[in-house]
Amino acid sequence: MIPKEAAPGDDTAGLLYYLYGPGKRDEHVDPHMVAAWDPFVPDPVKSEDFSIADLAMLLDAPVRALTGRKPPLHVFHVAVRNPPEDRLLADEEWARVAREMMHAAGIAPHSDDQGCRWVAVRHADDHIHIVATRAREDDRQPDTSWSKLRMQEAARGFEIEFGLRRLTHADGTARRWSKSGEAEKATRRGLFEPVRETLQRTVREAAAVAVSDADFFARLAAAGLRVKQRIAPDGNTTGYSVALPGDRDSGQKPVFFPGTKLAPDLSLPRVRERWSGPPVNLPAAPADAWRTAAEKVRAAADQLGSGGLHDGAGDVAALGDLIVTAAVVSPYLVRSQMRKAAYEYERASRAPAARQMEGQARQLYRESTQTLVRSASSIGRNDTAAALGFLLALANAVEASRRWHQAQEFRVQADAAGRAGRLLHEAVEVSVGANAARDHKPRARRATERKGGVRRAAMSPEARPMAGTVQEALPAHAGAILADPAWPALRARLVEVEEAGEDPGEVLAAVAARRELGSADSVAEVLVWRLYGWQRQRGSAADASGSDTTAASAGGTGRIAAVRPQGTSLPRRRPPGEGQQRKGPTRGR
Repeated sequence: MIPKEAAPGDDTAGLLYYLYGPGKRDEHVDPHMVAAWDPFVPDPVKSEDFSIADLAMLLDAPVRALTGRKPPLHVFHVAVRNPPEDRLLADEEWARVAREMMHAAGIAPHSDDQGCRWVAVRHADDHIHIVATRAREDDRQPDTSWSKLRMQEAARGFEIEFGLRRLTHADGTARRWSKSGEAEKATRRGLFEPVRETLQRTVREAAAVAVSDADFFARLAAAGLRVKQRIAPDGNTTGYSVALPGDRDSGQKPVFFPGTKLAPDLSLPRVRERWSGPPVNLPAAPADAWRTAAEKVRAAADQLGSGGLHDGAGDVAALGDLIVTAAVVSPYLVRSQMRKAAYEYERASRAPAARQMEGQARQLYRESTQTLVRSASSIGRNDTAAALGFLLALANAVEASRRWHQAQEFRVQADAAGRAGRLLHEAVEVSVGANAARDHKPRARRATERKGGVRRAAMSPEARPMAGTVQEALPAHAGAILADPAWPALRARLVEVEEAGEDPGEVLAAVAARRELGSADSVAEVLVWRLYGWQRQRGSAADASGSDTTAASAGGTGRIAAVRPQGTSLPRRRPPGEGQQRKGPTRGR
């Protein structure tokens, strides 16, 4: 839950007309009042005798009645919004939120009948707007000096009570989100994400693998960015700014973003910490890159955080760089999951504590990163079998970081690591399915016609239950699979396999035999992802081949900090690859 206090204003009626109107950027659907300072205040849209202008006059009445100096900007406006993955709240729940926010802000404290007047308007499923006037009924003005902090604290309480995604604030680790104007500008230019998002990702990829100032700036330039270095009088570089070619302001000047405005760990001093330790030793041959990197990751996971808080903060930062790099050089079949995992882990890589970058785990992660970078041209980027061991090791490392964050009570970072871990496990299962398909001997295509030449009528997935197929192929897991919420998705996969001319029972048994299923929280979901990998490897589904092409284009050429042309199909405010896997199961958050 995110309360966002807007700049104060002086036009109560104008704001109300906007909130009850059709909207400018977003469509306003069913605007109506959910709560007010007085439960008997009518809703203008439900009353023939009470208009929006009448409501504005009631709200402004205490302001006009002030005997002392009137505030020049008397309108208090706050929007309270839930993230898209949260459930929809009922009007009664939003009414409780509005009353608590006005209490927390000091506008209308509980059990104080002399508080300010306010109304809460809902014109969308995921948020409300609260409008208040800064004048109490006792001829005084409210004290709202701590309103933002206290409303954030109230929001944290509602996240627990309503079972919403638990957010945090004020720990200095949140990413710098794009502003509204940046999003609108991207839409006008036909971009699929704001420029700030593109710059964040590109600079992070360069920082993750750079070994010096010169290397870092060279990688930014190679990625196609405009780069400006801030040079001190003594000749030392003290900062930098980047701009995307073609991104200009109203005066046709390039729009530069300093590293500190992209993310907390992308300022030049924080970037330099990555190569401040001892030189990286790379004794392995390029052909053994995946195996060597996996061995180092497993060794580092055992030592993560063992040196204390500051060492642990450096360890998770180095692990974040490794995931970013692995997402760039990973096999195409798992590119989408890897990029989304890197996006989700970003917050987990920034612990709210000073970081020490000299630890043993940090060195091993750094060596793994450089192993992948220097061997990118020869590690077999389409070889999911070679990468599988590394993906397993990386998933275990992320789980170790999640436990460390939990032990330090860094709840938001632990949640981010958990989300990244689930995506890495998806990548593992997709790889397992792809390897099974690659090693499976093709069978002759099954006949699609009945005797006498009559073609079998097409059947919907719902009409082909496939329960018998599961019971025959996996008798030990059949009961759990058929009762699993992911069973409909698995059934649809099996139907697609059959329509592609393969025996669904044989395929199901093949992917199940590649790796144990007993430790899975959801066997059905695991099998869905394995069948997805099978389909992409075999090219048996039209969707799979189309998604593969999209994923490959979204992933660039595989070079670290590769140039991304404008117009690349990437989602707004979501990690690259989102929406490309349209056939995957829904993940619970």
